Amino acid sequence: MGVRKKGQLPLSFKGMGGYFSLFLALLLVIPAHATEPKTQDQLAGLFIQGCLPFAGNASALRAWAATNKLPTLPQPATKAFLLGAPGLAFDASAPGAKLALASSDDGLCSAITDKAISGDVNKALEAGLKQAGIAFRLVIDRDDPKAKDLHFREYLATRTGRSWRILAATVNDTPGTVGGGQAMLTAAPE
Repeated sequence: MGVRKKGQLPLSFKGMGGYFSLFLALLLVIPAHATEPKTQDQLAGLFIQGCLPFAGNASALRAWAATNKLPTLPQPATKAFLLGAPGLAFDASAPGAKLALASSDDGLCSAITDKAISGDVNKALEAGLKQAGIAFRLVIDRDDPKAKDLHFREYLATRTGRSWRILAATVNDTPGTVGGGQAMLTAAPE
């Protein structure tokens, strides 16, 4: 091994100090993906924080979106998310997850993602509702009769005098599909 020049890193580490330095160097270059929340958890969190408190009150939801600096989506995307109904849609994307929040003028609110696993979305939603102290019961669990790849779970939920009807619409998990399909959680006041 040749002579190391000033400022040049050594090619081998000797002693515990060297191993510790190597470990620290690896920590700096390896991304910390294991700590990022999963898409289904981010979707459920967005829904519980951004939709449930404001279901039935579009102006309050939009004020919350502005306070949280969620950018408004362009009109073509908004129209697609709301299926042509009047309203606004916001980009609520987070690290590792494309998310949108749709607010129709009639007060319905939806949290939407492009890639999530159906069963994981349902588990994350139910866990989030429990953690938020929201009582709920599943009232419908079925595939769409016309579009077999769509699955619907409908819940009735309540907390401190407020009631909601919640619809979880997901694309059924297909064997061999990586990352799942689209998912949408919608809240309407009951």
